[in-house]
Amino acid sequence: MNKNITRQNYPISRSDRLKNNGHQAKVIWFVGLSGSGKSTLAGNVESVLHKKGYKTYILDGDNLRLGLNSDLGFSKRDRSENIRRIAEVARLFNEAGTIVLSAFISPLESDRNQARKIIGVENFIEVFVHCPLNICEKRDVKGLYAKARKGLIPNFTGIDSPFEPPKQPDIIIKTKVEPLEMSLKNILESIEPKLKLE
Repeated sequence: MNKNITRQNYPISRSDRLKNNGHQAKVIWFVGLSGSGKSTLAGNVESVLHKKGYKTYILDGDNLRLGLNSDLGFSKRDRSENIRRIAEVARLFNEAGTIVLSAFISPLESDRNQARKIIGVENFIEVFVHCPLNICEKRDVKGLYAKARKGLIPNFTGIDSPFEPPKQPDIIIKTKVEPLEMSLKNILESIEPKLKLE
């Protein structure tokens, strides 16, 4: 870190913002293969929380790669940088008192641990959206697996790039067997108690 840079502090604190919003701020980090249902779940969770008056925002992998991370590819180094930048953005939203829903494959445990460290363990809720590769391939909403199988997309997670399942996620959602309504109910029942101000 540059020794000539000093962190600036301002009168309004994170706790002031939380009190103003009336709820805790957490980063709900959805992890899983492409096609597992991360974005669908994040969108539905946000809709419910928003209707209840919570301050929320979704950070989506594709959306960030169209802007902030448009200079990154899919090498291991670029993937790690992608997650690092996302974690820093999520931390800023969290400091602002917002509940962040992050939907990213984030395939490596080391990158997820770094994100947890940046954001703060106490503010990080990991949701493992578990779905077998063959089911994700059958869904293949974006046609990405088919392209990866033909060699048109190199370093594709689950095909020629590894996915490391979370070792101790806070929540496990099995989208192969759980209908959306049940998954949504399970997530909300787990996170809503953590959103109450002490």
